[in-house]
Amino acid sequence: MEVRHEVPTRFKVEIDKELCRHCKRCTVNCSFGVLTHNGERIVAEHDKCVACHRCVMMCPQQAISIKPHDIMFAPHTTYSERIRRIIYEQSSSGGVLLSGCGTDMHPNVIFDDLLMDACQVTNPAIDPLREPVETKTFIGRKPDHLAIKDENGKIVLQKDPYPKVELSTPITVGHMSLGAISYNAVRSIFQAAQEVGIMAGTGEGGLHKDFYQFGKFINAEIASGRFGINPTYLKGVAALEIKIGQGAKPGHGGHLPGEKVDAMIAATRMMPEGTDALSPYPQHDIYSIEDLRQLIGALKETTRYKVPVGAKIAAVHNSAAIAVGMARGGADFITIDGLRAGTGATPRIIRDHAVSLLNWQLQR
Repeated sequence: MEVRHEVPTRFKVEIDKELCRHCKRCTVNCSFGVLTHNGERIVAEHDKCVACHRCVMMCPQQAISIKPHDIMFAPHTTYSERIRRIIYEQSSSGGVLLSGCGTDMHPNVIFDDLLMDACQVTNPAIDPLREPVETKTFIGRKPDHLAIKDENGKIVLQKDPYPKVELSTPITVGHMSLGAISYNAVRSIFQAAQEVGIMAGTGEGGLHKDFYQFGKFINAEIASGRFGINPTYLKGVAALEIKIGQGAKPGHGGHLPGEKVDAMIAATRMMPEGTDALSPYPQHDIYSIEDLRQLIGALKETTRYKVPVGAKIAAVHNSAAIAVGMARGGADFITIDGLRAGTGATPRIIRDHAVSLLNWQLQR
């Protein structure tokens, strides 16, 4: 006798039978195969629904609604509804639960708390409504001193020997690779960065040739998998960032399922089509500050010392000491990643609890 272990569905699709005209438009547009027509009416497999609301928007009769499927559990402080659903899903699949787009919990959103005060280190504006406030920011190593020389009785400031990235405002877009998000999404991000005059990250999936045109506004990630890394690509971007760790999965490597690795992504990542893209959790050639210095030197030599090279780590208790080592290793800029833990796919338990710990530390 077969015993089925059902997992309670998160959402319930409701169809108004009086409004529905059986046009089947919802069945064609549902990306997850939730809705089908059995010859008499539209039926829904509620367990497949992710509440994308595409069927709701496509229905000409507005006959579809999606609601949370509330199940009354006995109250428990530790085993909340969220925890119980995680246990159900984990036990039903037997695998690690992967999740993207950042945590669905409620930590502070740093972007909403940004505060720019131009009077901190300068004189207050006489007429703040008419005097422009400059938000231009430079990313890169600063020289230890300003070198000047006398050219025929004229004092000339020598050129800064370190390459830098000029941003119109001190905001950058984090790393999201092709494969974690779609081609159109990547293009939109790079095009927006170009329009605004800021910098956007490539993620660890390399850079598609169609996006080379946005190179002056791209921060290329050098991850442990080395996907898509080639000299032509590296020379054409604004900055290079070595990913040692990230807040979404500190101490854990990346995993792009082979189902996502189509011909376009395979060509971009320089790997066989249909195979899993696995990134080991350490950079296998970085086990010390000396190793980091050697990699930074190799990247600078590859780009003819025209592109700043930085390094990124996850926010941990000894981030300050690591940052000092990275600076001494030759990093032109340092990124400390954490809090909301955005990524294409990471184990949910790591994503949520890394964020919870950081949020707790900030509240202290």
